[in-house]
Amino acid sequence: MELINEEGANELLQAQTRVWNHALEFINSMALKCAVELEIPDAIQSHGKPITLSELASSLPIHPSKGEYLYRLMRILVHSGIFSLKKVGDDPQQEGYSLTPTSRFLLKGNPLSVRPLLLFWLDPVPMEALQCLSTWFQNEDLTAFNTAHGKCAWELTGKNARLNNVFNEAMASDGALTSGVVMNKCKGVFEGLKSLVDVGGGTGAMAKCIAETFPTMNCIVFDLPHVVSGLQGSDNLKFVGGDMFESVPSADAILLKWILHDWSDEECVKILKQCKEALGRNGKIGGKVIIIDMILGNQNWDEKSTETQLFFDLFIMTCVSGRERSEKELANLFFAAGFSNYKINPVLGVRGLIEVYP
Repeated sequence: MELINEEGANELLQAQTRVWNHALEFINSMALKCAVELEIPDAIQSHGKPITLSELASSLPIHPSKGEYLYRLMRILVHSGIFSLKKVGDDPQQEGYSLTPTSRFLLKGNPLSVRPLLLFWLDPVPMEALQCLSTWFQNEDLTAFNTAHGKCAWELTGKNARLNNVFNEAMASDGALTSGVVMNKCKGVFEGLKSLVDVGGGTGAMAKCIAETFPTMNCIVFDLPHVVSGLQGSDNLKFVGGDMFESVPSADAILLKWILHDWSDEECVKILKQCKEALGRNGKIGGKVIIIDMILGNQNWDEKSTETQLFFDLFIMTCVSGRERSEKELANLFFAAGFSNYKINPVLGVRGLIEVYP
């Protein structure tokens, strides 16, 4: 075997470590899922102050024989910034776990919790599709989800009540945070509108916030019949079942939150044309489509934000026929559907709010 000099050895070892780290990054995800399922953030919150390892172990629904392993789970979650360690009492050696701004987003009682979204992404059903990526690259299936499950994500969600609930809860949890930020940063986008249709609005988290903020606006949540079945509206909010590829209810504004990234370019143009037709129905002039989606490369993101967008794109590629798009790619869709102009409001972190005009 050829001898390796010191400089070459260091480079090889660094490269090996990078490969190991990249291959094992899923450990962060699984540790986080474990913490959420054991309700560790809630146990720390309920304690009211930094909680020691023994106190944490006794407060969790874990088997007595597993208490000695808890430290190793918490160690990696502290390292990744999910929790923090603080001194407890006068003993400098005594430390306790505390919540961070990140782990507060995992609390069950937090109305802005991302817990349901995390549990959907890490659910065995989409995770199995990710396991099939290399197989999918070698066959003719539309998505790796089809390869794994023999049917598309939308078909399986429509037939699997558990998965349907997990997905709807995930979208609702994101809707609560998104609507709060939008109402704070660009409420004017919705001012003056008499009616709005939230296409693909799920259980209505986003539309409910809009309807409450603007009580004179008539709002409709429009989604597939199995999604909106049995959901109750209010004086200015109602749920309507239908297919956005066939027709969209008429309104002054059409909201598409996290919709276009689920579909191919051709399908997006069909959706947008239905929205444009709905805006102009009965001789109406004006109106707009309000889109909330990622915009790749729209700002000078830091490395982690860019990585988040790329993670999303690969997850979308795995599960459905869509993709995350750049501003230019989105604009091409708008103009192909017959719209004349658009305006980007960069108010949602790695996503943006786009107003599209006929």
